[in-house]
Amino acid sequence: MTPWLSIVGVGEDGLDGLGRSARTLVERAEVLVGGERHLAMVPLGAAERLTWATPLSDTMAAVVARRGRRVVVLATGDPFCYGVGVTLARHVPIAETVVVPSAGCVGLVCARLGWPSAEVEVVTLHGRPIALLAASARPGARLIVLSHDGTTPAKIADWFAARGFGDSRFVVLERLGGASEHVAEATAATWRGNPHDLNTVAVECRLAPGAAWRPRTPGLPDDAFEHDGQITKREVRAVTLARLMPEPQGLLWDVGAGSGSIAIEWLRAEPTARAVAIERDADRVARILRNASSLGVSRRLEIVTGEAPEALADLDAPAAAFIGGGTGDDRVLGRCWEALRPGGRLVANAVTVAGEAALLARHTALGGDLTRLSVSRAEPLAGGAAWRALRPVMQWATVKP
Repeated sequence: MTPWLSIVGVGEDGLDGLGRSARTLVERAEVLVGGERHLAMVPLGAAERLTWATPLSDTMAAVVARRGRRVVVLATGDPFCYGVGVTLARHVPIAETVVVPSAGCVGLVCARLGWPSAEVEVVTLHGRPIALLAASARPGARLIVLSHDGTTPAKIADWFAARGFGDSRFVVLERLGGASEHVAEATAATWRGNPHDLNTVAVECRLAPGAAWRPRTPGLPDDAFEHDGQITKREVRAVTLARLMPEPQGLLWDVGAGSGSIAIEWLRAEPTARAVAIERDADRVARILRNASSLGVSRRLEIVTGEAPEALADLDAPAAAFIGGGTGDDRVLGRCWEALRPGGRLVANAVTVAGEAALLARHTALGGDLTRLSVSRAEPLAGGAAWRALRPVMQWATVKP
């Protein structure tokens, strides 16, 4: 089908900053769609005007209903960098769309600071909790944070300062690309200001000596999670994640999630992945929610309160499944195996005799790898230290043909 929808990125310099082709699309539009700020940049004419509604999906339906007319959506900067282009692409095939981006805030920040764009990480806090920063904050990281409004920079600065990153370079860039552009720099601990709502924050993370931080490498300390003892221990968790192999866009089922540690580390290891934690105990569900928030992955984690296998019935097919609770129930193993897509990974850990028997039977039937993981930790003892052995874990790991 001939493209009928055009998405035109507009910067702070308005229509004056558009190239000839983008200006032509706007001038010939039969329908103009955008926020009040963008629509005000275009002189009144014969074109019908649609202002974004809340929720955004209401306007999406109105846009699709005008298929066949010349519809132009005015977007901010690069429409596919956390912009409206991403949402539109879910409703309109890209073959029916013309996209003309302009310089977005990420590119402009890199240009102002001299940062290689391939080496920065972008975090959006537009309508999202500030705790998402926990998945990205680490020494040496360069972050570009998309603010929700003028109050966001102060919240970001306080968040970093409270976690040992107070010496981080902290730059607030307002109204980038326009005549009113303003850049202010300090450290996270010293920054003060009252910026415009249209601002972006750049942070070069610097950690104070001796301060703790959380890497993305699987195997966080057990005390990184709130738990009641129902947690896959650090050493076993690292091995388990290596077998699960977090992948881009991949969905994990964490069955019998306990503290949620496996699902949370899966999400931290791969920023585009998703996970579902299945847990029957209400207190543990509350802990999973708190752990996911404190470690910055709450938006990509779904929690299903219920008991497997019944709680697995309506879930999307996973790329990987981990069974940490219920390995003694062959119905759970069977349901996870059936649901896996081809090439999917199944990992099950057992510490009970019944669980080990179930894994042995499945290994006999389906193959894969059986491993016994034994971990001992040194603990203080009068006059020195002694080894304390953790419960051995039998692990079955296999890949679906």
